[in-house]
Amino acid sequence: MNLRKYLLFFLLAAFVSLNAGAQVITSKEIDVLVENVMKTFDVPGIAVGIVKDGKVIHSKGYGVRSLATGQKVDSNTLFGIASNSKAFTAAALGILVDENKLYWNDRVIDYIPEFRLYDPYVTSEFTIADLLTHRSGLGLGAGDLMIWPGRNDFTVNDIIHNLRFLKPVSSFRSKYDYDNLLYIVAGEIVARVSGMSWAEFIEKRIMEPLEMKGSAASFSRLKDKSNVIDAHAPVEGKVQVIDRSFNEMAVAAGGIYSNISDMSKWVIMQLNRGRYGGNPGRQLFSENVHRTMWSPHTIIPVAESAEYRIHFSAYGLGWRLNDIMGYKQVGHTGGLAGIVTQVTLIPGLNLGIMVFTNQQAGAAFRAITNTILDSYFGIRGADRVKEYYENEKRSIENAKRISDDIWKNIEARESPAFKPDNSAYTGTYNDNWFGEVTISDRNGTLWFEAKRSPVLSGAMLPYKGNTFVVKWNDRSLDADAFAVFTLNVEGRASGMTMKAISPLTDFSYDFHDLDFRR
Repeated sequence: MNLRKYLLFFLLAAFVSLNAGAQVITSKEIDVLVENVMKTFDVPGIAVGIVKDGKVIHSKGYGVRSLATGQKVDSNTLFGIASNSKAFTAAALGILVDENKLYWNDRVIDYIPEFRLYDPYVTSEFTIADLLTHRSGLGLGAGDLMIWPGRNDFTVNDIIHNLRFLKPVSSFRSKYDYDNLLYIVAGEIVARVSGMSWAEFIEKRIMEPLEMKGSAASFSRLKDKSNVIDAHAPVEGKVQVIDRSFNEMAVAAGGIYSNISDMSKWVIMQLNRGRYGGNPGRQLFSENVHRTMWSPHTIIPVAESAEYRIHFSAYGLGWRLNDIMGYKQVGHTGGLAGIVTQVTLIPGLNLGIMVFTNQQAGAAFRAITNTILDSYFGIRGADRVKEYYENEKRSIENAKRISDDIWKNIEARESPAFKPDNSAYTGTYNDNWFGEVTISDRNGTLWFEAKRSPVLSGAMLPYKGNTFVVKWNDRSLDADAFAVFTLNVEGRASGMTMKAISPLTDFSYDFHDLDFRR
């Protein structure tokens, strides 16, 4: 045997030996893992899907769709996949790129002439790719109060018009800050170029070819709602069903409803670089478009991870990208009120993992996904459920300390001596992009009501000086906020700014971007 053959034989033997020692998690072990996760994080229902080498190797539901009905989750149970919808929006634009109907570097104003951002230069240079890459210069979740929480009356045209009022927090294309509104604009480009709505395009050009028969581009478009989860969240310490609140004009950013059976087809197609339907199959979008979507466009700062050997992180087009244990990882998470999901792909292993939950506990899907990944990476002895539970517990306890201190201060000021002159604050206030709020006096208590987002309604309790705390009526929001008034020379309020109290408040409650004038 010559040296070259000997080396080849040695490497092959080492590879076989290494993989023979690897113990990939079994379906029974996943069952035990998920049951543990549901109990630990108080999640009523979870669905888990795994695809490997083009085949579905695990597809199962656990727990119940709703605490109200007790009906079981299965592999066809529909969840709101939330921001995992963003990859569909990117794919829709990619299909139009393949058809030469638009190009990634085309200017947005060439398709939506009324599109304006705060800076005229940024407006003139903003491209279709910029819509998908979270590098606009806007702050994290800027303007999300127009879509979150749901049950408001903002339209797509409102979003496009109001973007001009949102002030940037960084230079154009210099920094990653996650946004939702620009994906809504991207969905409008799909509509204007294709001649059909974003929802129609997604269903006809993506879901139909992939035979995602149970899925729809939004909850309202589901043909069969007999197997859909309810959203759940802790309310005053107890997990319960909450309202399915979502403004459907935001579907391009997070509106799709699907199940792990259908999403397995989407993931297999992604791992196969746009190809579907057997061998040789058909191409949903070209390999060039696929490569563009999975290439870094915006750098995301990341602390190096010794545990998973993560050295870089970036955002592509609708996908987050990083390295993990020497492999490229492509994925995304999604969160709606009471629903969180995760899709993770390791192209080098031809592996895809989907975890959908009906409770807004992100640690739950991370514990499941990373335990499965550990088995493929040969990591032994790690207890992700315990690790993430302890991390979450510390975060919750810290947030509770902050909130408890504030409420103690409020309770201490309930005596008549601390009662403010409510007439100094009552009236109508306006913010350029959020619109009007009314502050009224209800039996001696100030009351906050947002005209265009009625769910944002609640008592305003005196805290310190001209600062009040808004306690929202809907306790599932978990987003109580400071309201800080500015006074004129006569001692009457002339304006108001706001800020979330808890560090755990979802970033889409962007109260800090509001600037009310009386």
